[in-house]
Amino acid sequence: MLLSTSSSAISQRGSLGLCFSSPLVPMNSGASAFVRVSKRNNGGSRGLVTFASKDANSRPIFDVLFEPFEEVKKELLLVPNVPQESLARQMYTSQCEKAINDQINVEYTISYVYHAIYAYFSRDNVALMGLAKFFKDSSDEERQHAEKLMDYQNKRGGKVKLKSMLLPSSEFDNAEKGDALHAMELALSLERLNNEKLLNLHEIANDNNDVHLADFVESEFLIEQVEAIKKISEYVAQLRRIGKGHGVWHFDQMLLNAVIAA
Repeated sequence: MLLSTSSSAISQRGSLGLCFSSPLVPMNSGASAFVRVSKRNNGGSRGLVTFASKDANSRPIFDVLFEPFEEVKKELLLVPNVPQESLARQMYTSQCEKAINDQINVEYTISYVYHAIYAYFSRDNVALMGLAKFFKDSSDEERQHAEKLMDYQNKRGGKVKLKSMLLPSSEFDNAEKGDALHAMELALSLERLNNEKLLNLHEIANDNNDVHLADFVESEFLIEQVEAIKKISEYVAQLRRIGKGHGVWHFDQMLLNAVIAA
């Protein structure tokens, strides 16, 4: 049933939808739109639901800015037909893809070094379990960063290519500084170096006009990296004050019992 939507024919009543307060008037043949009306019961109340439909004599729309069926033709030409090529890849350059793989290697390498330091402090003749816990957690965090980058690489249609890593040292004692300060200074150097690598990755994203990659690096890595540098810098300053004596054990116990804010 087709009805006119003139204000004299339709009135609104409460929350029950539209109802007609006067006799229903058919739509004139010259009108550009119709309303289809259906009756339904809702909890015992009768209401009317309207559906707009387009008339064959409706006016054409001018100044259309988006024509999807025309513009999509260019995108269809870019969809690869080779099974080895990603279907999700769009505006993702090979330079960005390589930079992501390089950063994956950096994160895994730092995680590897931290894992070696964790093993050192866990020895029975070293037995600084607070420092062991700190570097174990740090190793896990860097590995999670690498996996996050791998997930992003796959999301953008790139290919993850893992690279070889240098073997870390297994001894971290230092005659002048002691093992705790030496290991923490090494961690600070690695975090600062990692921050430089992330800034280089961000610069590559900007050079390639990859806004998505730039935002990903900023939101997921750079803020956290600055906070990590600040925290470890404080640990280094505290250990330099302590020296190599009994204070190292006390510092280790604070790390073990999470008294020092993470």
